[in-house]
Amino acid sequence: MTSAIIFAAVVRWIHILAGITWIGLLYYFNFVQGTAFAAQEPAQRQKNFVTLVPRALLFFRWSALITFLFGLTLFLSYGNPGKIIVGYNQSSEGLTILVGALLGTMMLINVWGIIWPNQKRMIAANQTVLDGGTAPADLPKWTRRAFLASRTNTLFSIPMLFFMVAAPHIPGLAH
Repeated sequence: MTSAIIFAAVVRWIHILAGITWIGLLYYFNFVQGTAFAAQEPAQRQKNFVTLVPRALLFFRWSALITFLFGLTLFLSYGNPGKIIVGYNQSSEGLTILVGALLGTMMLINVWGIIWPNQKRMIAANQTVLDGGTAPADLPKWTRRAFLASRTNTLFSIPMLFFMVAAPHIPGLAH
């Protein structure tokens, strides 16, 4: 077993584990937390929002970035002369994974560019209310933006996972 194969195996496993964390938290936010918070009294929801959400978002955004970086590393290591599988990036399997990678990249941009900035504002607004202040007028706008980006990611996750998992099992999918 060559060091390149060991490298690829380690990178692949980190990519997969970070991806499981990322998508698991995405589904938690959309299918568990959202409905649970909606059923809570406002004071309890605000308290939960400032204690639970920042920690969950910490793992969410960093697992998204780790998934992306290790997936990119793995993809770029394939197909280069002297590397693991020459010509992989131009193969049907490589192109199929590329479709999933593009969806994953859009999801990453949503996480870091839309969801996280709006969630930071929402956390601060909820803390302000808990401290006796009033919520900013823009809170509903921030909530809506984060909600739509998160739901978009949930929808993107289905074909993204399909293309990532199907690539080695359905030859010719990209043709």
